[in-house]
Amino acid sequence: MELFLSPDFFQCVDGHRATLLHNLMKNGDQIPNKQEEDEITSSQVIAAIESKVQEIMESLSKNQPPVFTLENRSSWTNIEFNESVGLQMVENCTTRKVRSDNAKSAHRFGLILKVLSVIYKLVQSDTYATKRDIYYNDVQLYGSQTVLDNIINDVSCMLKIPRRSLHVLSTSKGCVAGDLWFSEEDGTKVNCAGSSAGVLVPTNVEGIRNLSTNAKFILIIEKDATFQRLIDDNFCQRSGPCILITGKGVPDLNTRLFSRKLWDTFHIPIFTLVDADPYGIEIMCIYKYGSVSMSYEAHHLTVPTISWLGLLPSDLERLFVPEEALIPLTVSDQNKLCSIQKRPYISSQPRWKKEIEIMAARKMKAEIQALTSLSSDYLSRVYLPNKLRYGGWI
Repeated sequence: MELFLSPDFFQCVDGHRATLLHNLMKNGDQIPNKQEEDEITSSQVIAAIESKVQEIMESLSKNQPPVFTLENRSSWTNIEFNESVGLQMVENCTTRKVRSDNAKSAHRFGLILKVLSVIYKLVQSDTYATKRDIYYNDVQLYGSQTVLDNIINDVSCMLKIPRRSLHVLSTSKGCVAGDLWFSEEDGTKVNCAGSSAGVLVPTNVEGIRNLSTNAKFILIIEKDATFQRLIDDNFCQRSGPCILITGKGVPDLNTRLFSRKLWDTFHIPIFTLVDADPYGIEIMCIYKYGSVSMSYEAHHLTVPTISWLGLLPSDLERLFVPEEALIPLTVSDQNKLCSIQKRPYISSQPRWKKEIEIMAARKMKAEIQALTSLSSDYLSRVYLPNKLRYGGWI
């Protein structure tokens, strides 16, 4: 009855995994979790902060105004593309000065100093705080959560220390479901197969231990509605063992860290299911190649082995999705698509490039839900099974 019951159903998926592992070995990467090799100790964090404070003291002793030098995290000129890492910050990137004697930057200088103090106390006492906790401890000082978030990222980049090692956590919005078990840092055992709506990605991804799965693949889903629909359709039970993840749109840091941790731990194929529109493609690229603003942490956040399973622009014509289920590209969509086409990683993905060109030429987009115009359960019973069985990813 089900395609999934066929003994050769996972032949293409298994072959894909074998290729990924071969490429890992060929490139000299180690199969064990690389993140553990890069672990930053608390003493290293404390030493890095004390070094910055020492620089301030030395400036004051010379009657010079203290200055923080920050890397420009928002500039493409500071980015290089590496196929095995994604978008990473160049070593000698351009910087900007945050001066203590300048009316425009003095407040920001003070905020950086305050955040360094908060982090120092957290690390020294071996405690953790969320960004939200820190913000609400002094709302008037920070002004907005966004300001604090940017300061924390600037500090992480300035110290050359991953944010998770600074003992500052983010509240998770992503969810996971399917064939996955793990223990959280406090010992809580989590069974992702036991929830009818998915399990929130843990706040402290680094603290996750004892991960276990029989999954053949991981499917990262753009939208929560699609994620929930697949759970309701018992996709995980009918597809054989798999793991479903959603970042509920643009993924937060924890969902990206979690996706990378699953790859480092299990080395099973990871596929994406996003809308056939420019913003769906952008979200997929963030998982695979990272973002400019977080390029300094690319080694811990990106999963360059990710493949695009759907919804492909070419699928719309191939499956005869009716015109009324399609949406014309807006001017904003076309500008976003043009921006994506110019990015360095697109030239390394000729099949992705072709799909983007199809979308640009047709000037039409479609949400995953457009497949319901073919049948209400087309996604879970026809589209995904056939894609997985016959290797319909790029």
